[in-house]
Amino acid sequence: MRRLIPAVLALVIAAGACTPSKLAYGKVRSALVDAGLSDANAACMATRMTDRLTLGQLSRLQTLQTPKRSLSDYVVSVRRLGDAELLGVTTSAAALCASGFAPEKK
Repeated sequence: MRRLIPAVLALVIAAGACTPSKLAYGKVRSALVDAGLSDANAACMATRMTDRLTLGQLSRLQTLQTPKRSLSDYVVSVRRLGDAELLGVTTSAAALCASGFAPEKK
């Protein structure tokens, strides 16, 4: 039984390191790039958004693929999805990342 405790503890630590937000980061970043945002803004925004949105909300962002566009055009597209929380998080992430005030951007 005592040999089982370290194995269970290691499993719990590994599971904590692979939280859904950490697993979703790559997909969200790719979706933002596919939606036309720059790599730098996509990376910054994905970090903020994966910590604040549900996996369902994040998956809805994948429908916004288009050629290159500005952050403001992207926010307008998110607004059309009709999810107030998704719009608020996206807007704040875009503003903080574009202005350089987001710690992830530095």
